Amino acid sequence: MKVSVIIPALNEAASIARAARSAWKAGADEVIVVDGGSVDETLSIAKTEGCEVVVSAPGRAIQQNAGALRATGGVLLFLHADNHLNPRAIEQARNLLADSNAKCGAYRQQIDARGFAYRLLERGNAWRVCWRGLPYGDQAIFMRREFFESLGGFPEVRLMEDLLLMKKAKQVAWPRLLDGPVYVDARRWQRHGVIRQTVRNWTLLAAHRLGCSPDKLASYYRRHDTAQ
Repeated sequence: MKVSVIIPALNEAASIARAARSAWKAGADEVIVVDGGSVDETLSIAKTEGCEVVVSAPGRAIQQNAGALRATGGVLLFLHADNHLNPRAIEQARNLLADSNAKCGAYRQQIDARGFAYRLLERGNAWRVCWRGLPYGDQAIFMRREFFESLGGFPEVRLMEDLLLMKKAKQVAWPRLLDGPVYVDARRWQRHGVIRQTVRNWTLLAAHRLGCSPDKLASYYRRHDTAQ
């Protein structure tokens, strides 16, 4: 069961090596870094780490779809560049997908920061997968290739592409939550504060439920490499 790890990146020189190494160490058959126009050393570092590099238009959904088109594996695992995998993560996915009824899943998180608030976030995000069937991208979503293709890939919107994809996916096959963990960089919470960032996320989700488009909402969710 060949597993392709796809990492969308944009100015991730500080973290891309760790993400790529974790994928190789976990047993990935190929690691594809899809760059959306980095002006730092992301591309050269990814090549040094043995990754196949694809250049695409910017946008996480666009980049992940471009990586999926290039991938040769029967399983696609989408890893954010500021996250990294537990060494057993891909083995866990292979074991799950040995059951032909299983089509997709994600991992429990371990946020790289101390504090009770982060532990609550981890539990809340795990609850969301178990009870609502909605893993987010920073939980390292993985899918059988044919299932991903049958869903049409990630909707190419500027924000919430992971949510929109998994809303479609769970109607067919409920995603499984694996122990992982996937290790998550705490930079966005640390930059804005846990409460402020969480409230911002909830506000964006509420606006989306009320009919606001993801493309419009993206203007309220700044990139990691831009100032607030």
